[in-house]
Amino acid sequence: MSSNEITRWADQPKPSSAEEWIARSRDVAKVLAADAVERDRAGADPTREVQLLKDSGLVTLLGPAEHGGAEQHWTTACRVVREVSAGDGSIGQLLGHHYVWAWAMRLVGTPEQIAEVDELYTTEGHFFGGVVNPRDNDLIVTDEGETLLYNGKKFFSTGSKVSDLLILEGTLEPGGRSVFAVVPTRQSGITFGGDWNNLGQRLTASGSVEITDVRVPWSAAAGYVDKQFRTSAFSTLHVPALHLVFANLYLGIAQAALRAGANYTRGHTRAWPYGGEGKNSGTEEFYVVEGYGDLQSKLWAAETLTDAAGANLAQLLHGSRDAVTREQRGRAAVLVSAAKQRAIDVGLEVANKVFELTGARATANSVGMDLYWRNLRTHSLHDPVAYKRVEVGRYTLLGDLPTPSPYS
Repeated sequence: MSSNEITRWADQPKPSSAEEWIARSRDVAKVLAADAVERDRAGADPTREVQLLKDSGLVTLLGPAEHGGAEQHWTTACRVVREVSAGDGSIGQLLGHHYVWAWAMRLVGTPEQIAEVDELYTTEGHFFGGVVNPRDNDLIVTDEGETLLYNGKKFFSTGSKVSDLLILEGTLEPGGRSVFAVVPTRQSGITFGGDWNNLGQRLTASGSVEITDVRVPWSAAAGYVDKQFRTSAFSTLHVPALHLVFANLYLGIAQAALRAGANYTRGHTRAWPYGGEGKNSGTEEFYVVEGYGDLQSKLWAAETLTDAAGANLAQLLHGSRDAVTREQRGRAAVLVSAAKQRAIDVGLEVANKVFELTGARATANSVGMDLYWRNLRTHSLHDPVAYKRVEVGRYTLLGDLPTPSPYS
């Protein structure tokens, strides 16, 4: 990925419609896809890739127009995440997390907090990372009266090392309540471990973070008024929004896997010489053609379900924060859970099956077909997919709605 490719959009006008933004995201994906395997193997921090997202304008896709943002709809953001993920799953994940964290203050913040964060990140084109891991309670927040003091560690923090702004999530002691705040990334009290070394999603900079004596005023504690947090159905929408991003991430990776497999088959896969039918190429093999047809059909179905779940949730994300009901929130979460489990199952099937359809030579490291399965397998373990099936099952069988939690 050359410097010219990174900056090619820096001086160009921004798209003006959803279709144009999706087209630009496809162009960004092409830049990422050209050397995705090489960059994955190198495992460097995705600093240049984030700059590409900034210069292309994708970072401020959801930002208010009055501050230079595109003020696009969440349905567009989801499609953009899917397209970018098809170019590079790691960078699609970074962008998806950014959208959720950039929107989070709109869900939980006070009007003053929302206005401040929207203007800050949109005007400056800042990129968000998140020091947020609900299963990790080692980041403690101390009430100092007028300020909050953050100390401790988080073992996972997607995109934080290459971000401009961080969402800090800690546990307030005493009481055990979660407190979120937006802080500048570059400060002496924040140290990155640089220890992300996993099977897939290698360019997400998802390693540990050490927080030492980071202070924020109580006025920056997201959604708190007089040190009390006022929850609502609307304020819990960030979880289904995040899992919707995940579903689109998986679909983008699966699209890329299917596309890469088909390209390889057209150019390299040979017919089996002992079938007794005298076929000349792999594209004439019945099992190969049938296999691609099966995978494409399943992928189209998963995309349709995910688009429907996304359109339903987007109505709530763009709606009145006082109007969202528990039932609307619950049904939106169920649909997202259904989409996510389908995207995982189909995505893993595609990323695995393409090896059977391309042949033994496609396992060469130079081909890089392993990238898609590694990325999907790694990220799909974020939380047990069985619990997503149970959410849908309880709704179908008993009419139960998911209880809002850090994962549902």
